[in-house]
Amino acid sequence: MKKIVLFALGMAMSMTTFAQDEVETTISADVVSSYIWRGQDLGRTALQPTLGVAYKGLSLTAWGSYGLVDPLDTKEFDLTLAYTIGGLNIGVTDYWFNAGLDPQNRYFKYDAHSTNHVFEANVGYDFGVASVQWFTNFSGNDGVNKDGKRAYSSYFEAVVPFKLASVDWTATAGAVPFATDFYNGWTSGFAVTNLSLKATKDIKVTDSFSVPVFAQVATNPCTQKAYLVFGLTLQP
Repeated sequence: MKKIVLFALGMAMSMTTFAQDEVETTISADVVSSYIWRGQDLGRTALQPTLGVAYKGLSLTAWGSYGLVDPLDTKEFDLTLAYTIGGLNIGVTDYWFNAGLDPQNRYFKYDAHSTNHVFEANVGYDFGVASVQWFTNFSGNDGVNKDGKRAYSSYFEAVVPFKLASVDWTATAGAVPFATDFYNGWTSGFAVTNLSLKATKDIKVTDSFSVPVFAQVATNPCTQKAYLVFGLTLQP
């Protein structure tokens, strides 16, 4: 377990392919009207910073989410390692949430039965016209199945990008394939948890500076909930 923790803490993931021979650095922050993740409502207005480095397909990324309105909203700090070659990508993510098995919400608490960390592996392929991803929790504060055993909670997603009226669009369909209480409180088996449509457009501020803004309609057929999210991205 300690080896897994050290591995996950030292690495991070980016889902973008980097083909350059130089080290690339990412610094950005999203401001969103609400935090919707895989069809789950994790809070209201939030700041979500990103810091990442990448070299020849290998990337290391830190990402966080901090509620700006309600102090009880989800606080999150993720570290991800990913490798991309051609259309194939693989990754490992260490998620930390401010709620879990540790009542003191300590970041450096990694005991198997008293941690707020969740460790997830993913594999995916980008076909150009569409991409698919599979995610599975393999350690940490995972959910349980109907028998009360570790669920190895999983999530599958298909994403289709397209352009319409000079705007970049993304259609997403996601589902939880097996029973778990990790997603949406409880799913008894296969459940479609995320159907969304997102539009992004750059707003020109000056000749050398623009701000990407986006709007997203997200629905969760499993919980019968729907959300409208607005956000913007700040980056150098």
